[in-house]
Amino acid sequence: MKRILVIATRQIGDVLLTTPLVRAARQRWPQAHIEVLGFAGTLGMLRGNPDIDKLIESPARLRWDSLRALLRQLWRRYDLALVTQPGDRAHILGWVAARQRSGIVPAGGSSNWWKALLLDHAVHSAGDRGGVHAVAEKLELLAPWRTAGPGAHAQVVPPAAAPLPADLLAQLLPGAVVLHVPSMWDYKQWPLGHYRELAAGLLAQGRQVLLTGSASARDKACIAPLLDLAAAPQLLDLSGRLDFSQLTALLGRAALYIGPDTSVSHLAAAAGLPVIAIFGPTNPQRWAPWPAGPAAQALFERSALQQVRGNVTLLQGGISCVPCSLAGCEDHLHSRSDCLLAITPQRVLERALQLLAAPASL
Repeated sequence: MKRILVIATRQIGDVLLTTPLVRAARQRWPQAHIEVLGFAGTLGMLRGNPDIDKLIESPARLRWDSLRALLRQLWRRYDLALVTQPGDRAHILGWVAARQRSGIVPAGGSSNWWKALLLDHAVHSAGDRGGVHAVAEKLELLAPWRTAGPGAHAQVVPPAAAPLPADLLAQLLPGAVVLHVPSMWDYKQWPLGHYRELAAGLLAQGRQVLLTGSASARDKACIAPLLDLAAAPQLLDLSGRLDFSQLTALLGRAALYIGPDTSVSHLAAAAGLPVIAIFGPTNPQRWAPWPAGPAAQALFERSALQQVRGNVTLLQGGISCVPCSLAGCEDHLHSRSDCLLAITPQRVLERALQLLAAPASL
């Protein structure tokens, strides 16, 4: 294989979880030219990745003229396409781009028959309710070309670290805790009052708290209720100030990360610092942050109050329906999730203080 295209047309966190596949392809074909195709605005997690030669951005919604230009650009340019998403567009682009194709096909659905026909190798996915982690599922795309097993330690590769702003660097204190408050959707949002109580507890222990997020109105609104807890530098609002490469640098200097089911939690786990991930209705067997280092082969259970795998602690609510793999209790993006409400700030703070007291986090 001289030219390989990885198609990763999904959200930012899922794009990051393609990096073990890309690394495995690089190890299998060291001299190959590897490109990744994804939606515009989602490929920042791949900047500076040493295994990738080129990133191709495509609009999430393609007009006919843009689609025609993309098809011309891709037509039979590659020897192998690795289709990491089950969507129609991803499979069509894979067929256009490469002579050989390996792709993920959902276990159910009316369009699966033609997708399977387009593939030389199909990985059948049980989806969000299945027991196979997204990282392991994507690695199976290379099964026909592996000369040995899948490898002992799949590694999620964070973007290369970039320098932090000088004013922020001057304010960083030893033992800082990165707290990521916002979730994209309400059904994944741990209550803001819980975050406020947790941040207050960390500040009372003398810890610097660094609030991360984007510059979006939603992220700013989620962070706002915490801003009066302390003055700088004890509490710093970094929302909208850092790109993913700078965030990697920040995580490399912090003692602990705490956050929800979101892309930044995946990034923090890959960066190697201790991580507390607060999970609600999402199935951790499928979407838990992938641990860094030797523990990366350890699997998460579907449901447990607390699970520790490598540098990742995953907390869930003690409700019988967890995880339901739905969009909250009412199954829509703005739904409540009782399982998140059931995870108290005291539980999270207790685990945080345990990790902060461990020698590895000092």
